[in-house]
Amino acid sequence: MQDVIHYTVDSDGIATLTIDYPNKTMNVIDQVFMDSLSYCIDRVVADANVKGAIVISGKEAFVAGADLIEMEKTIDSMAGYAIELLFEKCASLSRLLRRMETCGKPFAAAINGVALGGGFEIGLACHYRVAADVASLVVGLPEVQVGLLPGAGGTQRMMRLLGILGAMPYLMEGRQANAAKALETGMIHAVVPKIELLAAAKRWLLDTPNAVQPWDVKGYKIPGGGPLDPRVAPSFVVGNTMLQANTYHNLPAPLAIQSCLFEGGQLPMDKALAVESKYLAQLTLSPVSRGMIRTLFVNKSKAEKLMHRPAGFAPFKCSKLGVIGAGMMGAGIALNAAQRGISVVLIDRDEAGAERGKAYAVKSLGRLIAKGRMTQDKADAILARITPSTDYELLHDADMVVEAVFEDRALKAEVTKKLDAVLPDHCVLASNTSALPITVLAAASRRPERFIGLHFFSPAERMPLVEVIRGKQTSDATLAQALDFVAQLKKTPILVNDSRGFFTSRFIGAFIDDAIGMVAEGISPALIENCAKHAGMAVGPLAITDELSIELSVHAGQAQAREFPDEYKAGRSVAILTKLYELGRLGKKVGKGFYDYNESGKQIWPGLTELYPRLARQPDPHDIKQRILYVQALEAARCMAEGVLIAPADGDVGAILGVGYPAYTGGPFCFIDGIGLSAFVAESDRLAGLFGQHLRPPQLLRDMAEKGQTFYGRNARV
Repeated sequence: MQDVIHYTVDSDGIATLTIDYPNKTMNVIDQVFMDSLSYCIDRVVADANVKGAIVISGKEAFVAGADLIEMEKTIDSMAGYAIELLFEKCASLSRLLRRMETCGKPFAAAINGVALGGGFEIGLACHYRVAADVASLVVGLPEVQVGLLPGAGGTQRMMRLLGILGAMPYLMEGRQANAAKALETGMIHAVVPKIELLAAAKRWLLDTPNAVQPWDVKGYKIPGGGPLDPRVAPSFVVGNTMLQANTYHNLPAPLAIQSCLFEGGQLPMDKALAVESKYLAQLTLSPVSRGMIRTLFVNKSKAEKLMHRPAGFAPFKCSKLGVIGAGMMGAGIALNAAQRGISVVLIDRDEAGAERGKAYAVKSLGRLIAKGRMTQDKADAILARITPSTDYELLHDADMVVEAVFEDRALKAEVTKKLDAVLPDHCVLASNTSALPITVLAAASRRPERFIGLHFFSPAERMPLVEVIRGKQTSDATLAQALDFVAQLKKTPILVNDSRGFFTSRFIGAFIDDAIGMVAEGISPALIENCAKHAGMAVGPLAITDELSIELSVHAGQAQAREFPDEYKAGRSVAILTKLYELGRLGKKVGKGFYDYNESGKQIWPGLTELYPRLARQPDPHDIKQRILYVQALEAARCMAEGVLIAPADGDVGAILGVGYPAYTGGPFCFIDGIGLSAFVAESDRLAGLFGQHLRPPQLLRDMAEKGQTFYGRNARV
């Protein structure tokens, strides 16, 4: 057996179980871990000299939870398990922890750092929990965020500790707590300096041990009342209504957690744990959990570990960054870099523009100070790293430069030439563009091999994704340096090959263009907007267009037509957008676009009906929702077929983190796999018959369906 838990017994009869999973940066829970814990529990019980046991970590963190990397390897095969076998597998850790808490000897958890998911469930199954007073410590049960529920007793123990109402935010939202908050709520019993952690756990075991959990004492009642208590019961009625209103029936995990609370709260502990395992098994069968685990944890983790970084290059750390263009995007990039300890020279056409860019950082940090999330001293230190200027000579020793000027090829070429005159040879020049091909922009540089695209998303200081675009002449060294820089900013990179629009702009563009095209077809704008929300999009496509500005959309289209006359194809939305632009309906910024805006809110502009009369018979809402999801997934498949995307993981992470594709799908490729290639192709053809040829699947998908391939599983293409 692999030595995952080191077992020792001191002269006072206290066993210490030190979790230190070899060759892993974090302690994770897998079958090897469970076998080791089971063995240690047996030793504690069998040794008459052992009075109690302490569970502690040999790493900086306690236990991070289930090994989702390993889970991802087996998650598709689990869907084929017999339900009885799947239930047993889902109940295995729960039963192990239940054996620990009912073995007759007290266990104390000495929580020294992060304890999340199954890691905190281990702590909850211990009879006493003491936490170290360190800033990095957080506890919580975030499984709902990857489409699962805390399946090792988490729903039942949290409910019995905090009461149903107190437990709901931690279970159904995945809320986390630091040491002080966990102590205040009752999730832990004590907080002590880190150096005293082991001693505090031992002191409790020697002085006041109790080997029986409160919920196993006869007469125990859930704090605040059970599920049928008049003080609690309305929360299930109202909560269920709000849950469905917020999730549109797309996320099964919150509903399953609520069911665990309602049913389990009326049962003795062992039966309640069986109910929890039943719902975990059901969620495991769902493509929602498989997709969310794969993309939001596994693929995201791989991206952040720089899976596409070329080997053989020394790690790069940016000390001095140049940002050209002090508008909202450039100012956000500058703020983000300064927050990570990088000195920034923020350049604009004039001093006033550069100062406005720094003022953006002042305002943003001021909001954090007002909320108590940052001290003035720390804000001052960040602001001191940003130097507004018009002088390109200040970049003679820069390590990286990000150009974030207006999307105009000639303007970007002018900036590139100025930079070429002053930048050192090792410096990488990155263009923050959402659509202009990097190879075309690099043609203005005397060193195109040091040119790359870094597409940030607005607001740049908060949005987690950066789309890294490799031009045809971008060198491996440049790519490695750019990826290291993105990691230094604590952002998630995806890598794509060069093309007009790259991946994310094409992906979101397919959604917005088709949705606006629906208006011209006579489909009700309200139906379009509501179906988008029911499909899982955060905001309707017409509202998004107003937010981004109709004027900007029209000008961007005109620029693309002008710059790339041979490649540009006008979308289905161009005629409508141009008409609204000519009518002065430029978007939210002027109070009128697809919507009319006033103090009471917004309403669809009635004049749309006059411009584009409504169909007498509107399409089925189900078909509209399918169309919204499929038109984007089909564009992702085209990007894969054309070689724009390197791997499906990049498309899935980029779609969710960058442009808001519904998280429950796992991204377009998880969505396609979850449906099945043959079924997806058939549904695409059906939608094309209803709405148009742009919904026909590319040949890639037909070929994959015929060969029985999927993007991630059996005979995966990539």
